[in-house]
Amino acid sequence: MWNKNICLTSRKTTLLIFVLLLSTLVLATVLTAPKKEVIEIPNDKEEMWIPTKEDIEYQDSMYTIIQNTQNDITDIKKDIVLILERLDYADGSWDSIRYVKGGAIDKRRN
Repeated sequence: MWNKNICLTSRKTTLLIFVLLLSTLVLATVLTAPKKEVIEIPNDKEEMWIPTKEDIEYQDSMYTIIQNTQNDITDIKKDIVLILERLDYADGSWDSIRYVKGGAIDKRRN
């Protein structure tokens, strides 16, 4: 058996050496990998949070503030649109107050 010539460049020998090296690397990685400790958190019966009267009042006040802010923003947007409409006219002119002869401004002067 030992008197046979072994050719190291043959396909079978190269494949066998590759498989041996690969399996050795895999085993070395698995055996030397640090073991992870599993930390178990005890499952105490956690009680559900029940808001107190003060908590409910605080939440209600926050909701009121948010609603007021949203209403203010809506009003501001409407005012901006009105201002922009007063500044730009269809004929291309612009002004903060459009003077119309015989209009409300002329009537006040009389």
